[in-house]
Amino acid sequence: MKPDLNPSTAWQEQIGADEAERFAAYAQQFAAIQARKSKKYGTGRALHRKQLSAARGRLEVLSALPDFARQGLFAKPATLDVWVRLSNGGLDRAPDRRPDIRGFAIRVFGVQGESALGDGAAKSQDFTLINQEVFGFSKSDEFVDFVAAAANGNAALLKYLLQHYGVLGGPARLLKMLKIMGKPFGGFATEPLYSAVPMACGAYAVRVRLLPAAGNGAATPGASADWGADFAQRLERQDLQWDLQLQPFVSEALTPIEDASVNWPSPYSTVARLTLPRQDSTSSEAMQLLGQVEASVFDPWQALAAHRPLGDVQRARKVVYFESQKGRNASAG
Repeated sequence: MKPDLNPSTAWQEQIGADEAERFAAYAQQFAAIQARKSKKYGTGRALHRKQLSAARGRLEVLSALPDFARQGLFAKPATLDVWVRLSNGGLDRAPDRRPDIRGFAIRVFGVQGESALGDGAAKSQDFTLINQEVFGFSKSDEFVDFVAAAANGNAALLKYLLQHYGVLGGPARLLKMLKIMGKPFGGFATEPLYSAVPMACGAYAVRVRLLPAAGNGAATPGASADWGADFAQRLERQDLQWDLQLQPFVSEALTPIEDASVNWPSPYSTVARLTLPRQDSTSSEAMQLLGQVEASVFDPWQALAAHRPLGDVQRARKVVYFESQKGRNASAG
């Protein structure tokens, strides 16, 4: 019998009594790492420190969407301005050839509705996407411990893995992470990108995928030497497009909200089209945009209440990202 993959509203979050205390401690850990790295590289984010490129574009919300998708930002057809920020995911400003998570963040302007933060009207609807369909850790505590160890070098990371997972489990965990970090990547214009963790969609819950159009072209050999240059050169030649898709929660067994390491089997539905029109990355306007984007906020909690981030990892992000933004005087306006 095939599993029921119909969208469901029967999802629930499981919020631990100690979350506020734990998340505050995580935020302080990341703030310390960020401050240390900023002394080395200049003011910047804790993670996704190395900005590779930025661009302006538009998001066209499509019509005739399925019921589960027709919520919040996607409630009715519209065309909205966007910024995008491309980045490497690491703590350092490392060479692009080094294995890493790649980030594609989108900030959608002109949204109408209450903020997910509960502080009035939403300033934007942000999506933070990576080149991994599933998060590498089930909960935030594992991820924070891993990053804190990695920030102190390879020897500290290996020591942490052996202590936490054992003599057999430690090396196995390291191999798993190396496989994730080393996943083949052809470039931001040619690879699917994912939220990997869920958000609300009205009464439903969804994950997000960005699927590149075939017209963006194939991966360029040698592009890993400079991912930003590869992207900018493509954008100087032509418009680039992606389908933005939503994947619904169907059941706790198949699509858990709290375990970020489980890949969801439910189908994706296209709900919007992202277009970045041709633009010259060397123009004065482009240089100004690079600075604005680098100084700005891209945060899944910078969102409509209808798209409130869900699950342990997302709730931890709310606290950690805010502390990071304070540490670099980022602008949410």
